[in-house]
Amino acid sequence: MDARSGAVMGSTMVDETESKKSLLDQYFKITERGSSISREVRGGIVTFVAVAYIIVLNPLILGSYSADDASAKRDVLGNILPVPQVAAATALVAGVMTILFGLIANYPFAIAAGLGINTLLAVTIAPQVTWPEAMGLVVIDGVIILILVATGFRTAVFNAVPPELKAAIAVGVGVFISFVGLVDAGFVRRLPDEANTTVPVGLGIDGSIASWPTAVFVFGLVLTSVLVARKVRGGILISVAVTTVLSIIVESIFHAGPSKGTNPYGWNLGYPAVPEQIAGLPDLSLVGDISFGAWTRLPALAAALLVFTLVLANFFDAMGTMTGLGKEAGLADKDGNLPGIGKALAVEGVGAVAGGVGSASSNTVFVESASGIAEGARTGLANVVTGLLFLAAMFFTPLYQVIPVEAAAPALIVVGAMMIGQIKQIDLSDFSIALPAFLTIVVMPFTYSIANGIGAGFVSYVLLRVFTGKIRTIHPLMWVVSAAFVLYFAAAPISEIFGI
Repeated sequence: MDARSGAVMGSTMVDETESKKSLLDQYFKITERGSSISREVRGGIVTFVAVAYIIVLNPLILGSYSADDASAKRDVLGNILPVPQVAAATALVAGVMTILFGLIANYPFAIAAGLGINTLLAVTIAPQVTWPEAMGLVVIDGVIILILVATGFRTAVFNAVPPELKAAIAVGVGVFISFVGLVDAGFVRRLPDEANTTVPVGLGIDGSIASWPTAVFVFGLVLTSVLVARKVRGGILISVAVTTVLSIIVESIFHAGPSKGTNPYGWNLGYPAVPEQIAGLPDLSLVGDISFGAWTRLPALAAALLVFTLVLANFFDAMGTMTGLGKEAGLADKDGNLPGIGKALAVEGVGAVAGGVGSASSNTVFVESASGIAEGARTGLANVVTGLLFLAAMFFTPLYQVIPVEAAAPALIVVGAMMIGQIKQIDLSDFSIALPAFLTIVVMPFTYSIANGIGAGFVSYVLLRVFTGKIRTIHPLMWVVSAAFVLYFAAAPISEIFGI
């Protein structure tokens, strides 16, 4: 081969590479959104690290290790969901839905089993029906959400929210994920009832950072903060990796052990030690194990109320999370609206259906995606990376459990600090705006629910607008949604009155 043909071949290879890059760039709009392939990959990895705990936590909320366990989550017939099967289903559904969301919606928002909804299933719904019937209710919840998307109602509600409340939602989400990080790391803990104090939470153990895992978290928080402040490329990912290595060293020396809900000095989720088994085939036997028999087991009104609760929680958790993440990523317009939000909401609705079919609980957008956004993710390519890691996690669950939540939690605190900057968009001099914004922000972390914060903000906004003579400024859909939230908050009294 002569020099000329070699040059031509080399040029052809470069052209092909550039063409492939161009196609990838065009599809995901990487350059248009000011990102790069390396940033998207890095952001996708960071998001997975921040969200991976759900593979461990969701099975612990929904499942049980043994039916003989006194604390096992039993359905109305006494049946349980085995932890290994729930873990495999959790990773499968999260992987598929996260990739689908990235390819269709083109946003770097990971999807996985939603916290809060899984607890609602385990504590409130499953004891009244069987597990397959509970998952059937989740599927119906997803179908209703898809109908609301298809009719344009869900998108209309999203766009009807005043810009100030959208900013408050973003701030509230930031405060919420920071609180989640502090609690998961053991820096903030709920005080036991026998402590004889009116203070509900406190610092560490007896007002001190008394455990090695929490001390490792503090190190990680300082390291993450410094790297982000110095604008080090890949700073969050570097911090997670370094803190994980430190965790392994600390555990090998001091033997803190896992927490498992009984050891306050142990690692909360994930255990920084070499696992006995690295990989194995996932058990997906729970996938497709659903039933719609709840409508015959329960009075129709009781079943409908359970579905209504699921729909409202799903509807506004996702809306609030997407608002916060979209604004943080710089993808929202001046009114806080996201382009192509209809497609995003539709895929998120499919997540509820998929979560029910997979027996993994309703899947929704995860607020921890903000950590990947902080690392530079701006497109759905990051989601593809995160989703592939979820799918791989089905086979390597023991390996991923090596990363303790104390190593990932610092990213949530730092991202929360970034998101709180949205508060400058709120006119706090107008109390009819300031109070709803304030309630939106504080109710989220105080009740551990994004939907509750949105509801408190919406209802107070409508009331203050009515009684301050600004009734004409209220969008008609805000009336509808606020009325729905009043029913949502009053679900228990309504059930008691009607005997359901």
